[in-house]
Amino acid sequence: MRTPKTRATLLAGLLLAASALAGVNPPTASAAADPVTVTVNTRAGLATVPDTALGVNHAIWDSNLGTADTSDLLRDAGVQMMRYPGGSYADIYHWKDHTAPGGYVAPGTDFDTFMAAVRRVGAQPMIIANYGTGTPAEAADWVRYANVTKGYDARYWTVGNENYGNGHYGSAWEADDHPDKSATQYARLVVEYADAMKAVDPSIKVGAVLTMPGNWPDGITAGSDPGPWNQTVLSIAGPKIDFVDVHWYPGGTAAESLARVDHLPDATYLLRQQLARYAGADADRIGISFTELNVDAGRNTQPAALFLADVYSGLLENGVFTAHWWNVHNGMGAVTQVAGQTDYGDFGMLSSGACTEDGSVCQPPLNTPFAPYHGLSMMKLFAKTGDQFVRAGTDEPLVTAHAVRRSNGDLAVLLVNKDPDNDHPVTIDYAGFAPSAGAPTVSTLINGATGIATSQSGSATSRTLPAYSLTTLVLRPAGATAGRPTAPGQPTASGVTDRAATISWPAATPGGSPIAKYEVHRQHGAVSEQLGETTTTSFTVDNLVPGSRYTVNVLARDTAGRVSWASPPLTFATGSPAASTCTVRFTSNNDWGNGYIGGVEIINNGTSPLNGWTLTWTWPTGWQQVSSGWSATWEQVGTAVRVTPTADNRQIAAGGTVSAGFVGAYGGPNVLPTAFTLNGTVCATG
Repeated sequence: MRTPKTRATLLAGLLLAASALAGVNPPTASAAADPVTVTVNTRAGLATVPDTALGVNHAIWDSNLGTADTSDLLRDAGVQMMRYPGGSYADIYHWKDHTAPGGYVAPGTDFDTFMAAVRRVGAQPMIIANYGTGTPAEAADWVRYANVTKGYDARYWTVGNENYGNGHYGSAWEADDHPDKSATQYARLVVEYADAMKAVDPSIKVGAVLTMPGNWPDGITAGSDPGPWNQTVLSIAGPKIDFVDVHWYPGGTAAESLARVDHLPDATYLLRQQLARYAGADADRIGISFTELNVDAGRNTQPAALFLADVYSGLLENGVFTAHWWNVHNGMGAVTQVAGQTDYGDFGMLSSGACTEDGSVCQPPLNTPFAPYHGLSMMKLFAKTGDQFVRAGTDEPLVTAHAVRRSNGDLAVLLVNKDPDNDHPVTIDYAGFAPSAGAPTVSTLINGATGIATSQSGSATSRTLPAYSLTTLVLRPAGATAGRPTAPGQPTASGVTDRAATISWPAATPGGSPIAKYEVHRQHGAVSEQLGETTTTSFTVDNLVPGSRYTVNVLARDTAGRVSWASPPLTFATGSPAASTCTVRFTSNNDWGNGYIGGVEIINNGTSPLNGWTLTWTWPTGWQQVSSGWSATWEQVGTAVRVTPTADNRQIAAGGTVSAGFVGAYGGPNVLPTAFTLNGTVCATG
């Protein structure tokens, strides 16, 4: 959680209104020479937008939390979920007497006032139960008051905030009065909280705090815990919880934060792997929320707007059920210039009307929207409840794309130009969708703008994106969409081996004609590869690559040639052979948050010795590497690793082993390899 610098700064930020600085025109941008190719593929379906998608944080130090002006602004931006009582303050907050010992509580911020704001906005609440200085009984009483006494129907309750920040890993900012501050103790108490709260209202959903894969303290084991935070919490509390809650501040410069949005598919994949491995039976029922998001550079200016739209889209298309900005109001920070605009270093999306302590610089008047507010408003225009995300991609890292298809046949495309200096012309190709010849509805947020400009203009296939901008196109289909079959249901995978998998799915409902067949498509980025077709609701895919991740969709085609929208996505991973002439045991130990001590043990399962050997594997991401190694010669080119023997371990006897070690490093989610090749043979793994 990010909090105001001081109470004095906070009070100034929330109680003072000051005149705005004169606007500064953005620097003139030049146009990049070569058009960026954007591909939108409606055959590659992703997650569906839930009714909790767009979220924000409210904090009890914000005296404007309950005002009509604030609530109306949030409603206008499309806010669907509101979190309370405010990050780390949740672990010192006592709802009954509305106090937070050691912190500042503004007047007019009690729970009933918050709920009145939630109702005015038309949103749902997410409430943080006090873990750090509270008790399960206190949390249960809050549930009783909210849902039994007042009838608020508050569904989502998280146990604590950033409880791994209680000193257990050496850094302490989160209040925790428990003598035992381990992940094990947190998990045990989550069970007690869940039991006590659900005894009052069994219909609520209870969440536990996890760490973001690839970010401190992910991967670190402390004290006597059986493993890192996520593993420990899920192993104990998994059967009792309904969702997990994660925060992400990617840090770095504006360019670095915007680039790190690429981490999200692997981060959510790792979270789901951890749920499946540690959370017990029926782990698929456990949802994922990201309830604090923000940047370190350009918090009030265009980098934050671009990041918000890009990260909300990236999370939602990967099945996260809600994404929340930190914060609505927060307070003044360091004043800088970012891409020609004044940035106040304020984590809020609405101005608090603050001035610096010496009064030399003041924010715009209270509740003036900052750039991330406009980014959230763009999300309201782009992704509506019930829309299905579909795969979109580009051939330029500084331009990203997202897309959703709507039940009425429309397609919306969000284009993000992260280049602060250059306009980028783009050409847009569509797969599985033919846009009408009419001009699309175009919404644009440019650097320094005080709002989104919307018009009908241009074509569906080409345009120029202004530097540092968000652009949404809403397109009508060229032909009628009536009569097509419904999308097939959620596919599942069974019998997954190193080379094959059987995909099954619930049947589609016919439209104007009987269903003739189903097509199984694999996603390759924004391109689909048809793996096969069948007249049944099951298909076995062969010739898969060991140790690879696959995302597939199923489409139904009827006898008139009409094709359904894509099914929900299915992601699965192939493993290694059950038996081979070699076995590789890969280990990762002593993780310190961005690196670890790795090892490989090679076992010769054959009947003859190996005289000379070469072990290879490919890292799943571009931010993983071998920093150094021993007992072998280590080489890495791109993501490919090659390990060869030293003079004293060239031979591996029949049934014998050779071991080598390395220092592994990573700058994002650390997805470990699962397939290894020895002298051209894919090995089993142990």
